[in-house]
Amino acid sequence: MSQLSDFQNEIYLGGLADVRPDLPTDLTRLAALAERRLSAASYGYLAGAAGSEATARANRDAFDRWRIVPRMLRDVAERDLSVTVLGTPMPAPVVLAPIGVQSILHPDAELATARAAASTGLTSILSTAASSTMEDVAEAGGSGPRWYQLYWPKDRDLAASFLGRAEAAGYTALVVTLDTFTLAWRPRDLDQAYLPFLRGIGVANYFSDPVFQRAVGGPVTEENRQAALLHWIGQFGNPSLTWDDLAFLREHWDGPIALKGIQHPDDARRALDAGMDGVIVSNHGGRQVDGAIASLDALPLVADAVGGRMSVLFDSGIRTGADVVKALALGAEAVLLGRPYAYGLALGGEAGVRHVLRCIQAELELTLALSGHRTISELTLDALVRA
Repeated sequence: MSQLSDFQNEIYLGGLADVRPDLPTDLTRLAALAERRLSAASYGYLAGAAGSEATARANRDAFDRWRIVPRMLRDVAERDLSVTVLGTPMPAPVVLAPIGVQSILHPDAELATARAAASTGLTSILSTAASSTMEDVAEAGGSGPRWYQLYWPKDRDLAASFLGRAEAAGYTALVVTLDTFTLAWRPRDLDQAYLPFLRGIGVANYFSDPVFQRAVGGPVTEENRQAALLHWIGQFGNPSLTWDDLAFLREHWDGPIALKGIQHPDDARRALDAGMDGVIVSNHGGRQVDGAIASLDALPLVADAVGGRMSVLFDSGIRTGADVVKALALGAEAVLLGRPYAYGLALGGEAGVRHVLRCIQAELELTLALSGHRTISELTLDALVRA
């Protein structure tokens, strides 16, 4: 029987000793608190989206267009949220989305996130654009499950080096982000004239890489730091990539591969034809294309297109346990949780991330049971109605 919802009892029992949670249990309240804690530049980078931010709003609005239909007298005393996705056993179908430059949120950055994820048994995805090296993050996460997210650089040798390092450090699945071969028009960042990478934040995996170092004449120091940053600018993103290039990934990665940023069913079919193991339905939290389709609206179309022949994960807009239930009922095997845990990091470091992860899992289990379901596999479209 799942014990994830015991967090609720833990909180109530703590109240008897006049102990209350340090952070809200309503995860939608975290953003406003983080805005007060962070600099305008840091908060804008985390919370902002492309253009008028219409896509980010659409992501949330899409959840409100679906309603859960609770069913009664179905014996939900024994619950099991566990799943296996891309070969990774999980206590619940929640994965920590890859978020870069976490040092702008908290000094412990990705190390704190990795420790919090490991303590809950959840899988974390490390961004190529991390503030900490993939090796240091792997050490911090210990035996916790971890995947690696690739921003595919122009230099194939550098890409191969990233993949080799990730495998050596124990990352078991590869997530390839397709929608960010260049940065979108992001007014919050532009108004602050703020891009953390140009300040040497989020480039740890590049600066520590032997292929990158050879290209800039040796280890990155104060003397060649500017040259290294210029080289990074030339390497980040590759708009010339095509479906034929996916063969390169198979040559350099032995584990499962999921493509992140899929929103059209035809692209999902092409990923399947290319031998990929999964797709992640995502619009990057609204950060890349203003006015794009909501991620949740794209999910059932993609799930239908691949018909259970590959893993389908969901990203963009998850804030509550009820959101997770809706995404799973619409065809996802698991969801990626992004901004909420980042706000938790900003507000409380490792403990803040852990709080968010325990909240989302507890609320997910309770919503699952109260809607009349014992396992994740029981969730289908029949659990929902259109609002």
